Amino acid sequence: MRGKNLRREVLKSLAATLFLPAAALAQQGAAGPVKLAMIEGLSGGNANGGEAVFRNLAWAVERVNERGGVRMRDGRRRPLQLDRYDSKGQIEEALSALRSALDDGAQFILQGNSSAVAAALVDAVNRHNEREPQRRVLFLNYSAVDPVLTNEKCSYWHFRFDAHADMRMTALMGVLKDDAQVKSVYLLGQDYSFGQGVLREARRQLGLLRPDVRIVGDELHPLLRIKDFAPYATKIKASGADAVVTGNFSNDLTLLVKAAREVGFEGKFYTFYGNALGAPAAIGDAGVGRVIAAADWLPNLPTAQSEAFYRAFRQRFPKPQDDYVHMRMQMMVEALAQALDRAGTMEPVAVAAQLERVTLDFYGQKGAMRAADHQFQQSLVVGVMDRQGAPGVKFDVEGSGYGFRVIRDIAPEQAQMPSSCRMVRPAA
Repeated sequence: MRGKNLRREVLKSLAATLFLPAAALAQQGAAGPVKLAMIEGLSGGNANGGEAVFRNLAWAVERVNERGGVRMRDGRRRPLQLDRYDSKGQIEEALSALRSALDDGAQFILQGNSSAVAAALVDAVNRHNEREPQRRVLFLNYSAVDPVLTNEKCSYWHFRFDAHADMRMTALMGVLKDDAQVKSVYLLGQDYSFGQGVLREARRQLGLLRPDVRIVGDELHPLLRIKDFAPYATKIKASGADAVVTGNFSNDLTLLVKAAREVGFEGKFYTFYGNALGAPAAIGDAGVGRVIAAADWLPNLPTAQSEAFYRAFRQRFPKPQDDYVHMRMQMMVEALAQALDRAGTMEPVAVAAQLERVTLDFYGQKGAMRAADHQFQQSLVVGVMDRQGAPGVKFDVEGSGYGFRVIRDIAPEQAQMPSSCRMVRPAA
C-alpha cells in the first residue's frame, strides 16, 4: 500500500511540474488552485490512450493558467491544477482512485476512456454528493460515449463533452448509405456496454438506411485482451464482407486492422477511432480510401482557424508519437473555466448551473451544452484515410505519412439527437 501511495504522489508531483504558470500565480498571492482529478487508464491495454488524454488536458490547463486562471467573486484568481490517477482501465481501480481524489480535495472529476468506468463513476459521484453535500463534485466526461449516460442514467452532476455513440454512428451511416460499393458488412466490437451499443445501433441504422446491405458477421470480443486478431480477420475475409463497422479503439483497433491487412482483406473499415493511436501506420497503404473515421474534429478540417489550432498543438508536443489532439477536451476545459468565471465560486451547484448554459467558439469550433441532459452539442466530421500530400491532406497522423481528408462536416443542429433524460436537480 505504501508503494502504491508513493507512486500516486510521484505521478501527481510530475503533473504539478507541468503547470509553472499556476505556481507563478500562487507566488503572486493568488488563491489556492481549482483541483481537477483525471481518473484514467495510464497503464494496461489503453495506456497510450490515457497518456494522450493527459497531454490534451495538460495543454488546456496550461492555456487557462497562462491567461491568469479563473476569477472568483472576491476578485482573486485561482489557477487550475490537474492531478492524475491511474485506474488501469478497471472499474474497481477507478472507484479507488475516486476515493483518493476526494480525499485529496478534488473538486472536478475528469474521465472518459471507458463507458463502463464512467457509469460506475456517475453512480459513485451521485452517492457521494448525496451523503456529503458540503463536499460535492462534478464529473466531466470527455470520451465515454455510451448513450445511456445522458439518457436513462443522466445526472445533474455529470456533463458529457463528446458526441455519444449513436450520434457518431449516424455520422458514419450518413456516408455508408451513399457508398454503393458496400453490399455486405461485418459488425465487430468490444464486449462491454459501449461496444454492444455500437453494434446495436449499427444494426438499427442499417435496417433503416440500407436494408439492402447484408450483415454477414456480428461478433463481440473481450475488451483489450486479444493479442492476435488473425482469427477474426480470417473470418471477416471469408465472410465476403465489403466493410467492417467497429467502435474498437486502442490496441483492439490497431491489431485488428493490422491483422486484416496481413490476411489480405480489401474491404473498408467504418470506425469511431481509426484516425490515430497507431491504426493508420498499422494498416499502411491498404487503408487509403478504405478507413473511414467519425470524430468531433480532424486536423485537416479546411479552415485557417483549425490549422492554427493544430499547429499550436504540434508546437507544444512536437514528437510524432504524441500527435493525438482532441478538440473536445480543449473545449471541455474552456467550458469549465467559463463556468467558474461566471459562477465566481467553486461551489458545484453554482458551477453546474453555469455549465448548463455554456456556449463556445474555440478556433472556429462552436458548441453548446444542452441543459436538459448535459450532452454537449457540437459539429462532427467524417474523414477518409489518404496519403499526406494528397488533396485535402496537408497533415499526417503520428508521422505515419497518412492523414484523413474531411469528406463530411455535420453542423451541431444536424448532429443532435433526442434524449430520454429525466434530470433530477438538487433542491435550491
